[in-house]
Parts: sequence; C-alpha cells; structure tokens
Amino acid sequence: MSNLYKLDYESPIGVLEIIGTDKAISSIMFSEKDRAVNNKQDKTPIVLENCYEQLDEYFKGDRREFTFPIKYEGTNFQKTVWNALTSIPYGKTVSYTDIAVLIGNEKAIRAVGNANGKNKMSIVIPCHRIIGSNGKLTGYAGGLWRKEWLLQHEKTNSK
Repeated sequence: MSNLYKLDYESPIGVLEIIGTDKAISSIMFSEKDRAVNNKQDKTPIVLENCYEQLDEYFKGDRREFTFPIKYEGTNFQKTVWNALTSIPYGKTVSYTDIAVLIGNEKAIRAVGNANGKNKMSIVIPCHRIIGSNGKLTGYAGGLWRKEWLLQHEKTNSK
C-alpha cells in the first residue's frame, strides 16, 4: 500500500486539496480551508507537484488538458461516466442526457447524475461542464457559484 500525500492549491475560487501517492493523483476536491495548509515539502511526490503546476496553468488560462496520472476508485459504471466527461471540450457544456447517450445508456440519466456527483477529480474530470437539459446550472459539489465561475473562466479563455 502506497503512502498518501496531500498538497493544497489556492485557486481564485478556494483551496483545492490534492491527494495522491508517488504514482498517481486520487482526489482533487475543494476544501473549506481559508488558505493552504498542506504545502510543498521535500517529500512531496513529483506527481503532486505536476498536478499543482497544471492546476495553476489552468487557472491562469494557459492549460486546457491535464497530463498527470490519475487513479480513481469507483464502479465500472462510474468510471465509464467519468471517462465520458473527459471528452467534453474545454469551454463547452453538455447535459446529463448527452452523457447517458454517449455511454450508450440513454435511460440512465439519473445514474449519470449520481456518478457525476461522486467524481473526486474536480476540474480534471470536468463535471462542472454538465448542465441541465433546460440549459440551467445544476448541482455541483463545490457549489454552483464555483461551477458558474469555472464555466465563465473556460468560455473567456477559449477564444
């Protein structure tokens, strides 16, 4: 069993807590911290440092895709949904129905929404790009205001 390491990234919309091993990132979630607590140390694995740097590039508008290794835990269905989410282009949005159709299970709209809500890789697996079929913003674990900010950030930087 590998050791888990933490590194906090202070984004413009709150602290993101990066968790991973020396091999891969397993979680990037908004925390309730006011500022970074888990700072870079000598023992911080390079994979966490790469994730931190790529998140920084994303928030500066210089990165649209992430290249560090990730390892997420979930059911096969959840992993299928999460993989489908990564196909949503930067700056674009789709509905839960679109994802259900994409994975070949158009009746699984609620299950897609449920899997979306269990995503632990904020921004990297872009669940913020999912909106209601009526075009309105729907739930986001980080809060709707963050979802709105992320979508506006991508829209602004995709020009």
